[in-house]
Amino acid sequence: MSYRFTKASLLTGTIMAGAMFAAPLHAQTATGNTDDATDQEPALQAAPDNPETVGFSEPIVVTGSRIARRNVETAAPVAVVGDEEFQLSGTVNVENVINTLPQVIPGTTSFSNNPGNGTATLNLRGLGTNRNLVLVNGRRWMFFDTAQVVDLNTIPSFLIDSVDVVTGGASAVYGSDALAGVVNFRLRDVEGVEMGGQYGLTEEGDGETYEIHGAIGTAFADGRGSATVFAEYYNRSSVFQGDRGFSRFALSDTVFGPPLTQGGSSILPEGRLTYLGDGDTTGTEFDANGLVVFDSPGDFRPFANDAYNYAPVNYLQVPQERYLMGGYADYDIGGGHTFYTEVTFVNNRVATELAATPIGLNIGVDLASVQQFLTPTDFAQLQQLDATETGADANDGIVDLQVRRRTIETGPRNSLDERNAFRVLGGVRGPIGDYLQYDANYFYARTRNANIQGGNISASAFIAGLDGTATPINVFGLNTLTPEMVEQISIQAQNGDVSTLEVVNATISGTLGDFAIGTAEPIGFAVGTEYRKVASEFLPDTALSSGDVIGFNAGDATEGSYDVKEAFGELNVPLEFGSARLELNGAARYSQYSLETVGDAFTYAGGIQFSPVRDITFRAQYQRAIRAPNVAELFQGTAIGFPAATDPCGTAAATSGALRDLCVANGVPVGNLGNSTTIQPDAQIAALFGGNPNLSEEVSDSFTAGVVLQPAFVPGLTITADYFDIQIDNAITTIGLQTALDLCFGGNGRAPSASINSANCANFVGKRDVTGAYDRQNAPVLGGANIAELGVSGVDLEVNYTSSIPFSLFTDTGEQRVNLSFLGTWTESSFFVPDVANPEAVIECAGQFGLTCGEPTPEFKWTSRASFIDGPVTTSIAWRHISAVGDDDDDTNYAAANGIETIEAYDLIDLSFGFDIYENFSMNLGVNNLFNTLPDTPVFDANGNVVGRPNSLLLGDNQEQANTYPSTYDVLGRRYFVSGTFKF
Repeated sequence: MSYRFTKASLLTGTIMAGAMFAAPLHAQTATGNTDDATDQEPALQAAPDNPETVGFSEPIVVTGSRIARRNVETAAPVAVVGDEEFQLSGTVNVENVINTLPQVIPGTTSFSNNPGNGTATLNLRGLGTNRNLVLVNGRRWMFFDTAQVVDLNTIPSFLIDSVDVVTGGASAVYGSDALAGVVNFRLRDVEGVEMGGQYGLTEEGDGETYEIHGAIGTAFADGRGSATVFAEYYNRSSVFQGDRGFSRFALSDTVFGPPLTQGGSSILPEGRLTYLGDGDTTGTEFDANGLVVFDSPGDFRPFANDAYNYAPVNYLQVPQERYLMGGYADYDIGGGHTFYTEVTFVNNRVATELAATPIGLNIGVDLASVQQFLTPTDFAQLQQLDATETGADANDGIVDLQVRRRTIETGPRNSLDERNAFRVLGGVRGPIGDYLQYDANYFYARTRNANIQGGNISASAFIAGLDGTATPINVFGLNTLTPEMVEQISIQAQNGDVSTLEVVNATISGTLGDFAIGTAEPIGFAVGTEYRKVASEFLPDTALSSGDVIGFNAGDATEGSYDVKEAFGELNVPLEFGSARLELNGAARYSQYSLETVGDAFTYAGGIQFSPVRDITFRAQYQRAIRAPNVAELFQGTAIGFPAATDPCGTAAATSGALRDLCVANGVPVGNLGNSTTIQPDAQIAALFGGNPNLSEEVSDSFTAGVVLQPAFVPGLTITADYFDIQIDNAITTIGLQTALDLCFGGNGRAPSASINSANCANFVGKRDVTGAYDRQNAPVLGGANIAELGVSGVDLEVNYTSSIPFSLFTDTGEQRVNLSFLGTWTESSFFVPDVANPEAVIECAGQFGLTCGEPTPEFKWTSRASFIDGPVTTSIAWRHISAVGDDDDDTNYAAANGIETIEAYDLIDLSFGFDIYENFSMNLGVNNLFNTLPDTPVFDANGNVVGRPNSLLLGDNQEQANTYPSTYDVLGRRYFVSGTFKF
């Protein structure tokens, strides 16, 4: 008996397709996708050779349009990721598949511990997580915080039928936010009972993940109604940086080097003191460099570039636990009029963990209080400093010190985010006569996050323990804080976020009767109206809002909301004469915002497709889109952060020229110029961030042009190539600290400001302490403004081929199916202009990574897969490639310090197998990162310096975290998975 190719339907490696295809498997049906054999066709299958023979019982809606009709295409490029990719890659979380796509630069992921917020976000084209729109079944999804960003953890991956990735602005169709594009997750219906699960483990025996899910779908009322309910549980174990050799030590090549060495933080568990007064240091251990550290309790010595290795107690992979449940149903009340509803609830718990709290405070230390904790010799040195100070400070019993101490006695800092989110939707759809359809719906979504923090220190209590106003505390040595002292200075903090989204939408779509041009189908259109209201608030407790917390970042409360009323329309005009086909489409949307700074907005789009013959189609589209500012950008209270940056005044260049004059004018003592130990003792610098209620909307112009080739002489082959160019003007930006420093003081090819009083230096005036350093007590303030410009351009190439080969082990047909797919992107440019008033300060990030560009943006990135479907057995090989990227800091030669200037090209190979064991049971197993490609484990000499040059994945101070970029480059190593699914 011949085995029919059911495995080709269930597990195929052809996972991405162009939106030009008119086949029904690439369209969203008005009734949803079903779980039968026809919907399991390969996601990259080309359009039928004779599309005129394909019938449609229901209208379809393609992502990127609201026109429902029986044959519609879109001029915008769309990549389609099929559900097979989630199965063949052993993926449970949506982020793990999405981030491998060449159109995506990773956002927040499961490897985002610091920075991190317990979410998984999408960053399409590298334009920012808030500049793309995430849809589920063609409708907006719930967001999680005041930045109005969707957490991908809330989407049930086991129900995904396909994921459509649309390039270019889409505000005319979907409204605000769709500047870079749209990502639409389409969920399938379930018929019968489905149960399944997955288990994964790394070769090291850690990083365990397991998932179980179940769904029940049925028809009722003689087929007039259908309902699906589902539930899922997912658990991911933590992996610490200390569990991998490459991340066990925090490496540094410029702050603590050169050369590349065991670095870390200058805030030590033993304690470090910096003298801030004007007393005579002659004969004291402060005289060497003004800094002392404690070798033993109460006994200090001159600071000698000592560092604390904070790495091993930080998470490499953050733990996660998720409960997800929901359902959707529809019921035909007669005449094709159908009520429908969707309900989803998610409980998601994600923890982050950092090294013990680092404290750096300038304190007037009361000598009488701390005498008991110091050796007589060292206490006498402090008395000498006090006695030789000038004016009223002489012999006042107070010595001004910067106290830097890591409170390991309190244990690590840990933060638990628990998010409860729900979304409820109800609507009705149906026909209006023979040519029109209507669809009206309302949904309400709400997310509440409770964040509990442990390991924080109260700044006021810490100061009081040293300035004589409270019971003295002993911070002068390792493990000198007693349990009573720990309780005295510790503080638990918590905060919450509440975000809501309401949408009312009504659309009428269809055709102008049978009116058509030539032999083409009738002209189609859609018109409608939409109302949206967004609201969000951040609710810190008193400790966080007062700024008294040290450990996690303090911040003020945030609360705000706005609404928008919109009207929109689309038109699709096909023309067909003989073998040639021309299709024109346009869309427009008028929006009226309650925000006075935005007010009325008009967006529009136009596209064209031309097929001189059936084998080739040319397409192009232009779109004007907007993004209204979000609640955080408008109303965020002031919050402190600690971004990585390099203070130019701590570099050797600061000892002469214009930079020297600027640094002195900014408050750096002449004797400290170029002294990085004093000016910037750590790789991170404190900065304050806040909202701006005067922000207006961002505006983007995007253009795409491409070709689709489906040569009849090569059956099963489809090639698409599309050029894209997206530019965003009036962009809202809080200029990064490194960029702000460069604009003021010069750096990375920028000229220093002519004066410290220039606009580019305003954020830094009066912010340095007496040593010339920035500290948390008087940090620079960075706020948002509509002053930036950013854009990206390049080419997407997609090749898909399906055929058969005359070889089979598991069927009597003597052949098996082969599916080959390739999806790649060449990024021509990815630029950012921080301030359009200074247009020469262009930051180009294509092929770059680092402190300014952030996550690597490769010029070439692709993912490809080859699958061999031999009856009940599928063998699939995936190849992921990222081209080489260079460091974006032109002023620092990391290679000279045994660091890395270029991360070399990166390739990963994954292998998986699928089996149809029985008619109702299938199983998948595989291994990701087959060749265990990881950053090298460094070898150290007796001084802690790295011996030789490990591979380029291992970085120094130009890393993000864990000595690399863990969201881009794999850090777990070879990983095995197995999954199974029962269907009845």
